[in-house]
Amino acid sequence: MLFVAGAAGVGFVIWTASKDLPDYTQLANYAPPVMTRIYAADGSMLAEYAEERRLFVPVSQMPKLLIDAFTSAEDKTFFTHGGLDWQGIAAAAYRYAQVKMTGKGQIVGASTITQQVAKNFLLSNERSIDRKLKEAILVRRIEQTFTKDQILELYLNEIFLGMNSYGVAAASLNYFGKSLDQLSLEEMAYLAALPKGPNNYHPFRQKERAIERRNWVLLQMQENGFITEEQMKAAQAKPLEVTPRPFGAQLFAAESFAEEVRRELIGLYGKDKMEKGGLSVRTTLDPKLQLYARQSLARGLIAFDRKRGFRGPLAVAELGAVPDWALLMKGKKVPDDMAPWRIAVVLDANDEEATIGLQPKTQPDGTLATERETGKVPLALLSWARPYVDGTSLGPQVKKASDVLKPGDIVYVAPNKDTGQYHLMQMPEVDGAMIAMDPHTGRVLALVGGFSYGRSQFNRAVQALRQPGSSFKPIVYAAALDNGYSPASVIMDAPVEFKMPDGSMWKPKNYQNKFFGPSTLRRGIEQSRNVMTVRLANELGMAKIIDLATRLGIYDKLPAQLAMALGAGETTLMKMVTAYAMIDNSGKRVEPTLIDRIQDRYGKTIYKHDKRDCANCMAAGWNPELPEPELVDVSEQVMNPYTAYQITSMMEGVVQRGTGKKVLAVGKPVAGKTGTSNEERDAWFIGFTPDMVVGTYVGFDNPKPMGKGRTGGELVAPIVADFMKLALKDEPAKPFRVPRAIELIPIDAKSGKRAIFGHDGVILEAFKPGDEPPDSTKIIGEGAIAAAGTTAGGGVMLVPPSQGVAPAPDQPAASGGLTGQGGGLY
Repeated sequence: MLFVAGAAGVGFVIWTASKDLPDYTQLANYAPPVMTRIYAADGSMLAEYAEERRLFVPVSQMPKLLIDAFTSAEDKTFFTHGGLDWQGIAAAAYRYAQVKMTGKGQIVGASTITQQVAKNFLLSNERSIDRKLKEAILVRRIEQTFTKDQILELYLNEIFLGMNSYGVAAASLNYFGKSLDQLSLEEMAYLAALPKGPNNYHPFRQKERAIERRNWVLLQMQENGFITEEQMKAAQAKPLEVTPRPFGAQLFAAESFAEEVRRELIGLYGKDKMEKGGLSVRTTLDPKLQLYARQSLARGLIAFDRKRGFRGPLAVAELGAVPDWALLMKGKKVPDDMAPWRIAVVLDANDEEATIGLQPKTQPDGTLATERETGKVPLALLSWARPYVDGTSLGPQVKKASDVLKPGDIVYVAPNKDTGQYHLMQMPEVDGAMIAMDPHTGRVLALVGGFSYGRSQFNRAVQALRQPGSSFKPIVYAAALDNGYSPASVIMDAPVEFKMPDGSMWKPKNYQNKFFGPSTLRRGIEQSRNVMTVRLANELGMAKIIDLATRLGIYDKLPAQLAMALGAGETTLMKMVTAYAMIDNSGKRVEPTLIDRIQDRYGKTIYKHDKRDCANCMAAGWNPELPEPELVDVSEQVMNPYTAYQITSMMEGVVQRGTGKKVLAVGKPVAGKTGTSNEERDAWFIGFTPDMVVGTYVGFDNPKPMGKGRTGGELVAPIVADFMKLALKDEPAKPFRVPRAIELIPIDAKSGKRAIFGHDGVILEAFKPGDEPPDSTKIIGEGAIAAAGTTAGGGVMLVPPSQGVAPAPDQPAASGGLTGQGGGLY
């Protein structure tokens, strides 16, 4: 009767505890928060983003020794017990009673791996008999429903192992920078030592305890027969070497690109799914081009900044104030993306050189290395550092190293190719951005948002609204070519005034403050003539220009004012590069993208940029007799393809004879346009080859003049040329594709009239089918007074006679033969 009563009581307690148990069957649909991983176009890791660092790996893909390490450390009878380790429970109960009676020692638990799964997934951490009873019931049900491998898979992918690592796969990457199959025996043992309390065995703060616990795990593995004694002793003798893996962007120089992808993902799916959804994102980034872009932009900005002078050290310290000069640089830091720059303190300076002490490198545990390094900055490597005056004028020439540096000065330095020598460096005040794009798809191949992402996370490639200046002029000329003009049409380049609605007079001027008389459209764009452009815009009407600019995506709403024809409206580098891409690809619309494809955690494609349809791509098998499936191009035609080629040919002339001549250094066919806004506040160059568009912008974040002569042609074109030489060094020279039916007719480059091929000053000009140059030239803008339409801002355009008009300068003779592009043969 006592037995029946006791059994009934136990049954009642179990029944009561079972009433509100969580649904353990949900474990079958386990979908933990998983980090989103972003890859470059070549498959290399670009960045990781997550609230919890976790990667899910099936137990079948985990090394057996790793499983042996965890079962040895946490539950050596896992594969034989039914969920509860009765022997362990008895030992724990005995230990509990012993501690309570003596008051000495520590209470230890006896949780099996299955119990930890039940607690971590289904229950709280509450310490009570009721929770333990529920746990026991759940454990039995889990064991009856799931296999041991399934239980182990849940455990090893969920367990917290420190450093924000959830699961063994994430911990392997975060602690050792390795995938699971690359781990050594001692590294597996260390990971297995962590579940009992990652902070108790921290690899830096508790290193001795961590090694002791790791070695204990190795001993357990040996006693359980998983490794030999020799393997155990060899692994125990190894040091604990942990190299924490950085979070966020992983690919050097690609931080701005990765951050923009992260922003796009949040816009598409929200922050929660971006951080927990386990998305796999394949981007358009070409790592090699990204590195070239970063190097070219940085070199250009540094070169320009040096012409403005040296602004002095970062700080000045008292050398004798501390016993160790390395402590003088405490708190100073070089942005992570500025390697190999370093912080240094000047120890001595004389006529020939400065002796510097280099900031010790930071070790993985956050402490400074004990070694002390010194180096030399010779006079030749700091002779550029004339004192800064106002950004345009400089102080006296540097004749001695001590003219620039004094003991105690804290400065940036970068290693020279000669061992032990360093360059004096300084962070440029001016900043900029660069984008490289595939014109046929809109894929962004490289994107640099500034000199240093570590210094400023502002992305000037997509966030900075700046005036494009003359780089907008091709849109004006393209609108004219779409409306009856040809590259040989002639416009008067002479003084002109516009009466504004407030009664004031606007007098547009050319950059050189000269006027060159009648000139062809080609000459106008090659030499970037402002007055010609304004006359053309007034004659054409701003409505047509605004329409084309809107279709190309440069502006959403552009004011109908003539000044806008000179690039006075603000836009972004991304929008300008995309517009030039449409010119380059014969006028087809492209949408810029940093993302090719997104897959969910199960590998299903949920987004792709390429919208082309391929109805016959899913064939059951290969049949060589059938034609290859065709991808139907559904791109909108936003510009006449003949117009696109004509303006491309004219922009080839910009590089060959005009304001972009510094890009000739590329040595291959390149078209492009310079741009400089008022007072040299913004400098641009956007250039393109048949298969790549590159745009660069330079200016102060808080717009201000950069100085006379700091134009797109002088300051930015060399940066683009530097990048293109690197990017195209292994590519053959490709001419621009000429649309069928385009007529190449010899004309006089100055007058725009038909001429005899082969004579001096004669070029091959591109004409649309049916068009041809006139025998006599009509000059647009001749006359005394013409009404300016309301789209030009109202008022009257005054056209005085050709007073102050200078003759057009002679054009340099070209060295090449007949190309049919950019002005052909001289």
